[in-house]
Amino acid sequence: MNTAVDVILIGTLAAVWLAAGLLVDGLPTAGTARELRRRAGLLSVLAVVGSAVFVAIPLITTAVPGISSAPTAALLPAVPALIVLTAGLRRLSWVRRGAGAFATAPLAPVPPALRAAAAHPLVAAPLQVTGLAAVVGLPIAAGLVEPPGSGASGVAAIALTAMAVAVLVIGVRAAMRHSRLAPLVMAPLSHGRERVPADAR
Repeated sequence: MNTAVDVILIGTLAAVWLAAGLLVDGLPTAGTARELRRRAGLLSVLAVVGSAVFVAIPLITTAVPGISSAPTAALLPAVPALIVLTAGLRRLSWVRRGAGAFATAPLAPVPPALRAAAAHPLVAAPLQVTGLAAVVGLPIAAGLVEPPGSGASGVAAIALTAMAVAVLVIGVRAAMRHSRLAPLVMAPLSHGRERVPADAR
């Protein structure tokens, strides 16, 4: 069993996606359009690097002789990573292009619409869940926990239950954060409608 190789592979996977999960948490709090564009670009790069690690895992474990548990451990973060690649990256590109529209005024404050788009649950939650799932896969890669369905799956079942709760918390937190920022997008319009009758008088 190539335990050291498995731990290195899944550890690299976890490090990349955890870094993306931590960075995306500060995406809506960027002070300027230039900073928002820089963070969105870095997140896109981390997602691509994380995807490359997913591809590298079966290639490396196939080349190294012996039984490997890394592919099994990588299955946990693979599902949220697919959501990142299919939906999250597209939204990140929207945020990046929107912030790029302020190239002539890079120090301009981030508009409420861009801030709300950066806080969308499909941007933050999948990245953070992928990092969490990769961390959960580390004990499997190290041989400390048997994957579910392999016999001694009691500890794995507890870990999966805890992960499900954590995923729920991440999703609720992301939705609440977005719901706080979304009304600010319509606030200028509503204020404008209120001022029109007053000015008309």
